[in-house]
Amino acid sequence: MQVLNTDVVIVGAGNAACCAALAACEQGAEVIVLERAPPALRGGNTAFTAGAMRFAYNGLADIEQLVPDLTAEERTSTDFGSYSEGQFLDDLARVTSYQCDPDLSETLVRQSRPTLNWMRELGVRFVPIYGRQAFKVDGRFKFWGGLTLEVSGGGPGLVDALYAALAARGVTPMYDADAYALERGDAGISALHARIGGREVIIRARAVVLACGGFQANPEWRTRYLGSGWETAKVRGSAFNTGDGIRMAVAAGAATRGNWSGCHAVGWERNAPEFGDLAVGDGFQKHSYPFGIMVNADGQRFVDEGADFRNYTYAKYGARILAQPGQFAWQVFDQQVAHLLRDEYRITQVTKVSADTLEALAQQLDDVDPQGFLETVRSYNAAVDRSKTFNPNIKDGRSTDGLAVNKSNWANVLDTPPFEAYAVTCGITFTFGGLRTNPQAEVIGTNQQAIGGLYAAGEIVGGLFYFNYPGGSGLTNGAVFGRIAGTAAGRHALAS
Repeated sequence: MQVLNTDVVIVGAGNAACCAALAACEQGAEVIVLERAPPALRGGNTAFTAGAMRFAYNGLADIEQLVPDLTAEERTSTDFGSYSEGQFLDDLARVTSYQCDPDLSETLVRQSRPTLNWMRELGVRFVPIYGRQAFKVDGRFKFWGGLTLEVSGGGPGLVDALYAALAARGVTPMYDADAYALERGDAGISALHARIGGREVIIRARAVVLACGGFQANPEWRTRYLGSGWETAKVRGSAFNTGDGIRMAVAAGAATRGNWSGCHAVGWERNAPEFGDLAVGDGFQKHSYPFGIMVNADGQRFVDEGADFRNYTYAKYGARILAQPGQFAWQVFDQQVAHLLRDEYRITQVTKVSADTLEALAQQLDDVDPQGFLETVRSYNAAVDRSKTFNPNIKDGRSTDGLAVNKSNWANVLDTPPFEAYAVTCGITFTFGGLRTNPQAEVIGTNQQAIGGLYAAGEIVGGLFYFNYPGGSGLTNGAVFGRIAGTAAGRHALAS
């Protein structure tokens, strides 16, 4: 059996893990990074994201600091607005039904912009999210929903930038590395057991950072904790996030926390593969539903598509789709809004039908009651309040009245052919239950004391997201607490 020695070992190699590794290097620590996947599938769930990152900012000057190459035209044609720490905290509290841990939340929010600036210094490039978070109305873009910037190149671009930063510091992840057990002594964690390339390895380390995701790719755990039916959900990202980091931490005495029956789940291409496909990335998602209607197998609407900006509803509507008969839905649009549909509606791997009449469309909606659908559209069209102007950049109040499920904003009469419909199911992103940590990213034991030398960051941590989450806060959460965990682990290792 091979024995390795290091200061800090990082389990995982996505955004949170890479940020932890880079922060530990800044402390002067020797670092080993373990990536369970082969090189072609590196980067965990991060590689499958669009790269959006939510952060607090005061105005254009803060945006320019992160995007110094903004053009003069972008500056004059765009209202970037502001997104205060108070707004971020309010959004986080509101969408999690005020269950989010206040100390973790405050740390996330207050460290969001400093962390993005740190990432930029490491070589991560940010760009405005035109087209997805700002539409051109009267010649001007206006950002909405507290989400303004994304990483250039999306999730794959973020992975590439972070791996380049690691390489510049002499760190190369060990691939096909399956960590499965922690050793704990009187002073805390002393070693980690793994199979690397099929060989048994013991890594003796002074600190361990667990940043290896939740249990979303484990159908048994999904069914056990999320409930019946979740075993059939599509996994949006990595097939390697199966909860093993949680399992071995609990075996070493860690406490758990969070919304174990909840998860981030979205509307996802109905015929997508079981796990994410890096060639498609986040293109299987379907997030323009606020501008149309969603119907189930009975042809009935079942959610308020316009309840809020999609940033605040998309992560919970996947579960609503999973709860429908047959675990699917169809999103329906007409040509009034077709130009607003996100790029993911134009990919080759999409289940789409179109027709010049609603009656013809109804016949093409696989597994949907056509008469139920037509009755739903008739009732919906009759209920639309046409007195208010449609505006995709604001919650316009253009609503319906008198329906069992009303639409609160962006309600347009479906009357402009050709009509388009897209089949979706549930795509699970990550689970909300995980390890108990404090704002210093220390893992807390069942005795409510920090376990010496053990830290955690990213999706493996519970206590921050409950029932729902604000779009773009997942990557920010991983980066903020990854940086904190790596810094603390590096300092602990060098002081030991």
